[in-house]
Amino acid sequence: MSAKHEPNAQQIKDEQLYRQMGMTDEEFDRAAEMLGRLPNYTETGLFSALWSEHCSYKSSKPVLRKFPTDGPRVLQGPGEGAGIVDIGDNQAAVFKMESHNSPSAIEPFIGAATGAGGVLRDVFSMGARPVALVNSLRFGDLSDARDRYLFEEAVAGIASYGNAIGIPTIAGEVQFDNCYSKRPLVNAMAVGLLNHEDIQKGIASGVGNSVMYAGATTGRDGIHGATMSSSEVKDGEIPVMQAGDPFLEKLVMEACLELVKSDALIGIQDMGAAGLTSSAAEMASKAGYGVELNLDLVPQREEGMTAYEMMLSESQERMLIVVKKGREQEVTDLFAKYNIQAVTIGKVTDDKMLRLLHKGEVVAEVSADALAEDAPVYHKKSEEPAYFREFQAMEMTEPVVADLNETLKDLLQRPTIASKEWVYNQFDTQARSNTVVAPGSSAGVIRVSGTNKGLAMTSDCNSRFVYLDPETGGKIAVAEAARNLICSGAEPIAITDCLNFGSADKPEVFWQLEKSADGISDACRKLNAPVISGNVSLSNEVNGVPIYPTPTIGMVGLIHDLSQVTTTEFKSAGDVIYVIGEASLDFGGSELQQMMEGKIFGQAPAIDLEVEAARQKELLTAIQAGLVQSATDLSEGGFAVALCEKAFGAEGLGAGVTVSGSAVTALFSETQSRFLVTVKEEKAADFEKAVADAIKIGVVTDSNRIVINGENGMLIDGTVDELRSAWKGAIQCLLNSEA
Repeated sequence: MSAKHEPNAQQIKDEQLYRQMGMTDEEFDRAAEMLGRLPNYTETGLFSALWSEHCSYKSSKPVLRKFPTDGPRVLQGPGEGAGIVDIGDNQAAVFKMESHNSPSAIEPFIGAATGAGGVLRDVFSMGARPVALVNSLRFGDLSDARDRYLFEEAVAGIASYGNAIGIPTIAGEVQFDNCYSKRPLVNAMAVGLLNHEDIQKGIASGVGNSVMYAGATTGRDGIHGATMSSSEVKDGEIPVMQAGDPFLEKLVMEACLELVKSDALIGIQDMGAAGLTSSAAEMASKAGYGVELNLDLVPQREEGMTAYEMMLSESQERMLIVVKKGREQEVTDLFAKYNIQAVTIGKVTDDKMLRLLHKGEVVAEVSADALAEDAPVYHKKSEEPAYFREFQAMEMTEPVVADLNETLKDLLQRPTIASKEWVYNQFDTQARSNTVVAPGSSAGVIRVSGTNKGLAMTSDCNSRFVYLDPETGGKIAVAEAARNLICSGAEPIAITDCLNFGSADKPEVFWQLEKSADGISDACRKLNAPVISGNVSLSNEVNGVPIYPTPTIGMVGLIHDLSQVTTTEFKSAGDVIYVIGEASLDFGGSELQQMMEGKIFGQAPAIDLEVEAARQKELLTAIQAGLVQSATDLSEGGFAVALCEKAFGAEGLGAGVTVSGSAVTALFSETQSRFLVTVKEEKAADFEKAVADAIKIGVVTDSNRIVINGENGMLIDGTVDELRSAWKGAIQCLLNSEA
């Protein structure tokens, strides 16, 4: 739309055109009151983007305030591009998780690729070099053609971007459930490293300092992407998607990492959701200054772009930089070395306004605080859903299983449990040569260059448990992430999150959000892992039906000595096998229940955070003391699945164990706070002293068989090859059979 055709302020009000941009009547009136006049078309666009749910968190802010965000290691909590935690020796880990759900539901390849690109910019804008990518993916049933397409294309998009930019993807999770049909979740996490003195922030301060634009040119792609990501995707809705260029991003990244060493730099932020609008307004507001931009100077790739289009474009690979006055040429020259354009487009002012000039006129003049800080905050109605009361009233029952061996094989072929090799084989997991543990174990591990330390990372959430009981499910999501780090030999240090939910306007959904935040907060406090960054993605619905509440937890842990790195698979025949914690009747939301019933119901497994914390601490201490050969936690599918997975990664090894109690519960229950570990025979006595709840159940064998005995005889007997074959080929088989 050209400027001369833009409706005037009175038309916008009279014809309620602001509604097309996602603003309510009350919000438009509030914006007009703040301005002291009706906003023009461009100003309405600025308000609509920065007051969208995606940018302002207007519905979730009251919930997010519950999270613990401080701790002895926290150098930067929520509020910047990414969070920062101290890892000792003047070094810090920088990380953030972002959602790219709406774009991935429409154009999965582009949506997933730009999700990876955007979260990398969040990390290097802090001054950190990205060292690893992690993802958390949710899709519908692979028997559906559209869901297969979304899955295949999203994975290809993540791979294309991460591989091209040269950042290894070393961890992640993929889950499948019909509730995500046509509405996948694509959550991308990036982890970086920096020295303390290189920490940067997104601020625009110092009157007269220059505001510079660096990176790709601005086009009409992605306009109102933030607003789109704040609403339900409608059938047939295809906005102009912003495509990513990982090769350009690599050059932008290298230039920015060189720039952070210069004392000419005042502040830097990527142009993510809402593009120039969010970066300019947020940088000014955080610093308590204003910014004036001359949009004629913005590098444009399309003819006749309006102020509205330039400010709301979400073209990728762009950074906004504030530099000391008089040092602009140094910055231009630095970027030119990398064949990147960097131009001055404005200046810092003292009036706290975001002022836009275009073709010699002031086309917008709005308080930066009004845009970035003063969005309305809504205390949404919260109501406990009827289904929750029904499920809580149900008695715990044990499924009736006719054939234990066949049931185990069937579970191993479930896409959520089956090998994810089809996914991670598409990723470059070894780029930059610092990968210590690649995908396929409990967590990915990266070496901290120049030291003997490592960073372990994982992403976790069992959304079925969160649906059945959001508070308990929130606790479990954090606890499971921490378990995966503990099993890798790492001390959990902090989390980032992606809170993926349906529409907050639905009281039952808002209740899910509130309750899961309570659970996450409790677990973070108990396990000493504060929330340092994150993202909220609401309105994840299809035809008015919300997805399961999915508060994905991305967690990073510190490995103090790389000799302590521990992996899942068996190591040697003769090693003693221990299970930590006993099985209870926990089948609500389990993989077995879903497989047998085609739905989930009942109570989620209970979790005692005191027990969880104690077991995690004892196991980590045992690992650090060199007492443990291998470790894994018990999650989807329960004990029998975990035992098989330990054998799948070890050639020629099997297991002979004896379990107690009811066979179905012992094999398939998903009771929380449990681990399966192996220990050298000569260290068994020391291990038993160190870990109070460890139960000796058998030994690793060289028989290549999995044999599980119960109190009344044999329960499971199968070759590792046969079981591995069912597990390994399941996803590829589903994709091929439906081709």
